[in-house]
Amino acid sequence: MNKTGFERGEVNGIRVHVMPTTRFKTFAVSLYMGTPLAEDTVTPTALIPFILRRGTAKYPETTQFREALENMYGAGFGFDVYKKGDYQMVQFRMDTINDSFVSADESLLKQSISFLGDAVTNPVLENNAFREKYVTAERENVRKRLESVVNDKIRYAAERCIQEMCKDEPYRLNALGQLSDLDGLNGANVYERYQQWLENSTMDLYVVGDTTLEEVLELVGSQFARKTNTQHAYKISIPRSAGAEVKRIVEKMEISQGKLNMGLRTPITYGDNRYASAWVANGILGGFPHSKLFTNVREKESLAYYVGSRFDPYKGITTIQSGIEIQNFDKALNIIQEQLANLQAGEISESEISQTKAMIRNDLLESRDSAYQMIGYDFNGRFADKDRPVEQLLSEVESVTPEQIQSAASVLTLDTIYFLTTEQKEA
Repeated sequence: MNKTGFERGEVNGIRVHVMPTTRFKTFAVSLYMGTPLAEDTVTPTALIPFILRRGTAKYPETTQFREALENMYGAGFGFDVYKKGDYQMVQFRMDTINDSFVSADESLLKQSISFLGDAVTNPVLENNAFREKYVTAERENVRKRLESVVNDKIRYAAERCIQEMCKDEPYRLNALGQLSDLDGLNGANVYERYQQWLENSTMDLYVVGDTTLEEVLELVGSQFARKTNTQHAYKISIPRSAGAEVKRIVEKMEISQGKLNMGLRTPITYGDNRYASAWVANGILGGFPHSKLFTNVREKESLAYYVGSRFDPYKGITTIQSGIEIQNFDKALNIIQEQLANLQAGEISESEISQTKAMIRNDLLESRDSAYQMIGYDFNGRFADKDRPVEQLLSEVESVTPEQIQSAASVLTLDTIYFLTTEQKEA
């Protein structure tokens, strides 16, 4: 049973994707739940999975919840909260050993989906609200995570650049919410938000392992108590253009090293036919150790402790991050802009192209060795409403020409320059 690709179905408004395979010794189960990023809901939504991991109606105490996982031969259960485009994503994961390797009384896949279904749709409640002691404890957990961003100056500068660049867009929000909203959250109002979230989320459930689509559909249908059959498709926002003038933001803090971040807009997203060209262009600009930014800004000029670029194909944004000596701001900015200008002018060497394609090829091929990476890759296509199998993207990347790379780079437009410094410095 080693079919390639995912088989798809739908039950209770949940899109179900199953890859039947005997390649792995485990079942990989992943549930994506996405809702639009919004100022009034981002913080309570972020808190929900932290509370859900504390207990269910069946296992109300956290120790019981964890013991249930141990009884499934040490099954793994975890979650992430992040943003993808203008959506706030909550992803749950379960990892359970394949039944053929143990002698369980009941199918471990059934137990896993039952456990996940309970965790998400049947939480422990008190007085028709979340248990207050769980809300209080997890609120502090989220607070510590948000506060830790300020202490990590690389992350802080990256976030602040996006906040300034996307001031009037949902994308400015941190997926974990806002510190100022935490104190107002309690068992009642977070449970109210949970009910809306459960009903209105776009839900995609993935299973990779020795099973069938029919089996998984039956299990999900019986184990996920969801009140709606409505399927909420993702609505991808059209990328914005850069402002008429480049925003220049200087922020002062007690730091030893300056952080120079830049935000650029591009009309190219994951669903665009130019996506492969844009990916290669970003790799040449700053995505890899052989890139123009790394080679020229860090290695040749010794102007940066770190430098690189990142392309977000779900938002149409490229960001450049660098750590520099504060007095080198002007020189570093000029050289970074020079590298971008060279790329846009088509000054691209054959070795830059071949090395970048090789790195991307390795990333894509490695994604096929991990069940969760295959799931993540497939979900990218579901999210962007663009089916692009790995083999197809590999082919597209291999065939990208220097002219296509230049064309993809030429639509990058600088929007925001953000500098975190200790001195009064005009950017």
